[in-house]
Amino acid sequence: MLTGSSQPHTIKYVIRAKFEIEGVVEKPDVIGAVFGQTEGLFGPDLDLRELQKSGRIGRIEIELQSKKDKTTGKILIPTRLDRVSTAIIAASLETINRVGPCAAKVTLEKIEDVREAKRRLIIDRAKEILRKWTIETLPSTEEVYREVAETLKWAKVEKYGPEELSAGPEVDSAKEIIVVEGRADVINLLKCGIQNVIAVEGAKIPETIIKLCKEKEATAFLDGDRG
Repeated sequence: MLTGSSQPHTIKYVIRAKFEIEGVVEKPDVIGAVFGQTEGLFGPDLDLRELQKSGRIGRIEIELQSKKDKTTGKILIPTRLDRVSTAIIAASLETINRVGPCAAKVTLEKIEDVREAKRRLIIDRAKEILRKWTIETLPSTEEVYREVAETLKWAKVEKYGPEELSAGPEVDSAKEIIVVEGRADVINLLKCGIQNVIAVEGAKIPETIIKLCKEKEATAFLDGDRG
């Protein structure tokens, strides 16, 4: 059963309590006990009727079931009060000892922080969105392979000069060159992304390399047996 005006839009907490009643009662009986037995305990500032009129607590919801000569159920009170006031109201519910002519016991189960629950939902949803977003935006293995292959396809050994020396594709465009022994050295450097490389390929320094060394800054990586 719901009583009072519509729910406030800024609920902070929900008081959840359970009850056991020695006898069969109806929801209006429980509502009457909640209002009647807490009335006047702490003045008008914490009176449930006044709080409900001002919208500081929402509709009180009662869930119950009767079996044989006993009634059990739950009381739910949404509130937009501060933590202290909410705790006082929660504690006052436990003072209810009768519902109608029947003995009763009310026990607080918990005070739920609605905002914390909402924050948790937002965090979990954000994780799900981020995970899906990451999966959708990450390139497939095939795309990665194709992109890398596209980069490397230009790094092929070329023939340079009249001696047809093994060289990388950037010997002409680079301001600096790297001089190595042979074709295998050129290939190894190309694999590392170094494309301004050229090989001597023989015991004698070719005229092409002599000319390049005069025009560009050159770094030589040669075996120690070369004079």
